[in-house]
Amino acid sequence: MKTFYNTLGQLFDASTQNFAKRQMSCYVDGSQGYTYEGFRRKCLELSHRLSRFGIGAGDKVAILSQNMPNWTVAMFSCVPFGRVSVPILPDSSESEISNILSHSSCKAIFISQRMLPKLSQACIDKLTLVIDIETFTFIKKDDAAFTCEGFVKEPQADDLATLIYTSGTSGKAKGVMLSHRNLCQNIVEAYHAQKACKKDRWLSILPMSHTYELALAVLYPFWAGACVYYIQKPPTPSILMNAMKQVRPTIMCAVPLIIEKVYKSNISPTIEKSRILSWMKEHMPSILYRLVGKKLYKSFGGKLRFFGVGGAKLDPVVEEFLLRARFPYAIGYGMTECAPLISNACVGKTCVGSIGVPSYGIEVKLDNVNPATGEGEIIVRGDNVMLGYYKDPERTRSVVSDDGWLHTGDLACVDAKGRFFIKGRLGSMIVGPSGENIYPEEIEQVINGHLGVNESLVMERDGKLVALIKFDDDILNWDQASEDKFFENLNARKQAILDYINKRVSKQSKVNDVEVMKEPFEKTATQKIRRFLYRGAKGDDVKAKDQSASSPAHSPRPEGNGPQNGGCSPDNPQISAGSDRPGCR
Repeated sequence: MKTFYNTLGQLFDASTQNFAKRQMSCYVDGSQGYTYEGFRRKCLELSHRLSRFGIGAGDKVAILSQNMPNWTVAMFSCVPFGRVSVPILPDSSESEISNILSHSSCKAIFISQRMLPKLSQACIDKLTLVIDIETFTFIKKDDAAFTCEGFVKEPQADDLATLIYTSGTSGKAKGVMLSHRNLCQNIVEAYHAQKACKKDRWLSILPMSHTYELALAVLYPFWAGACVYYIQKPPTPSILMNAMKQVRPTIMCAVPLIIEKVYKSNISPTIEKSRILSWMKEHMPSILYRLVGKKLYKSFGGKLRFFGVGGAKLDPVVEEFLLRARFPYAIGYGMTECAPLISNACVGKTCVGSIGVPSYGIEVKLDNVNPATGEGEIIVRGDNVMLGYYKDPERTRSVVSDDGWLHTGDLACVDAKGRFFIKGRLGSMIVGPSGENIYPEEIEQVINGHLGVNESLVMERDGKLVALIKFDDDILNWDQASEDKFFENLNARKQAILDYINKRVSKQSKVNDVEVMKEPFEKTATQKIRRFLYRGAKGDDVKAKDQSASSPAHSPRPEGNGPQNGGCSPDNPQISAGSDRPGCR
């Protein structure tokens, strides 16, 4: 009989005692490792240190670091004793970090040397403690705060455990208050989606400060008594493949971009360039996919039982391949406000394009359903739903009803088997000239299936649909000396994209313009494009390579949380394709 807990304090005590001698975490090379017993000792030591400087229950402590075993130590030196952790995403800007620390009233921060340059002196001056997360030595301490009056307490289920700031794709930063119950409920959901035990090996590659990784690759393995391995360097394909050979993980959590890159840069080109494999794809597809699937599985270490994909929608072409290749992938859907799980499609129960069925113990349904299309907004109720937005009751009331239903802002439909299929976001949906709903995400899936397209974004401008395209790096030579050849190649590719899109979408979803981006789109931690940065962005008329919309583009950079309307200045041009051509209306 498995035992679940209502607080992370209970979880801390149970796991560190039940699995005392087992390895809990370490780097891939075996360094900076902890047994569960050693982990407990270090957390207690740090908790006492925080208390001596007056940091007790209810006080907030930030964590700003790349993934490492000490990240979990930092969190568990706080949360089991009534303190509140404030994880900050490593790619946050200096101004975002300053705003988070100020808004949350943090008293201390655990920070890595790599992140330290992002911490302003003004922030340091306001903090009682600045602690090097790699050595747990003080970078700064306020001796006047040495009172030994930081009293701790055993947290209750509905006490605030962690405060996570997210701007998502809308650009409106908000502090999501997650309780102990919220986080512990996600352990229950995870267990019923994919059973894990102390013999499992996790390989952590997503930011631990994001709820997806926090719940499924920090808290869940801690509950199971398993070991989590971390990579010391950024997970480039070569480093990641080497790590998987060494660790041979049984469980991994990933975002779609990771497996999509493997498919588009390796698997698909290999098949297309081989006459034999291309013939097999047409005449013996099941055998081909099984062969390729076995090779892919072996490259991931050969022991994988669960490869969770979440955070954004998986390309249906890639998912079709994974399904036919019998790769052990699963789909999860959620949001920070639900800590994060809402629904899941388990290994062996996936359906291309579906986010699965409601997670264990959670109520999920559609609200305000359109009788003609069967589409409605996903709403959620259960122990996973947040306490609210920090210091923002008005925004909380706008998304959580009086009877506890959280409005996700995602539009979906449900099939006869109870599986949900997301159509798009309420905020990004475009209403066509005849009142029809147009979902940019569906058009983007079509565009991203074109050979050479890395990513895309579809928006409405002046009543017409515009597609912003980022090609693969080897498609366009931006430094090409001959301007004529550059434009000839560019225009040919834009026309090919328009023809490709408009042959595959409905009449109301046809694209009018194409604009080419030089730099990658700005993204969230789960690799979703920050759409709000590009609303209204428009290039100038094509005139000269060095001064027009046909010059190399730079995606707009956010200042703080970014401009609400995007915008493209003369310093940030994009390449625009003309729309006055037949078939592009």
